[in-house]
Amino acid sequence: MNDTQPRIETDRLILRPFTQRDADAVMRLAGDREIADTTLNIPHPYKEGMAEDWISTHREGIESGDSLTLAITLTDTGELVGAVGLTVQKEHSRAELGYWTGRQYWGLGYCTEAARALVEYGFDKMELNRIYASHFSGNTASGRVMEKLGMKHEGIMRQHVRKEGSYVDLVIYGITRKQYA
Repeated sequence: MNDTQPRIETDRLILRPFTQRDADAVMRLAGDREIADTTLNIPHPYKEGMAEDWISTHREGIESGDSLTLAITLTDTGELVGAVGLTVQKEHSRAELGYWTGRQYWGLGYCTEAARALVEYGFDKMELNRIYASHFSGNTASGRVMEKLGMKHEGIMRQHVRKEGSYVDLVIYGITRKQYA
């Protein structure tokens, strides 16, 4: 990875590394039951200290090039609205894209704008060959974000993950460097 602590600016957003000062906002946003219901790795209830622990893992991932997790913040106010990230498999020059925004920010295009900027960064700066993403079969809004990024529907992995004791289908999307160009 070329930059150890990237900062990416879009028309309305700044994507930047999380700091421990973001923990209260992460706890409030990620602690929403509806956020947990749409993501694999956000539990409910979201307990005290989880945000701090999660944030503390980011620097090592960025420095090693294994992951890049950035805060999605509003340019005008600096307000934290969510997170976007890439989990890298270096040997295959690919990464998995993940994202979430607080429920009050749904439908405003922030997720698409942030994810588009990170996909561009992944191809242009990290020199990835492929970026893919998945969503729970019931989370069609996330699928629309992937489509807006130019990702193609690749299939469904039946009962691929377990969330709170139930098996859930994952819908897979992907884009290659050649498709992106």
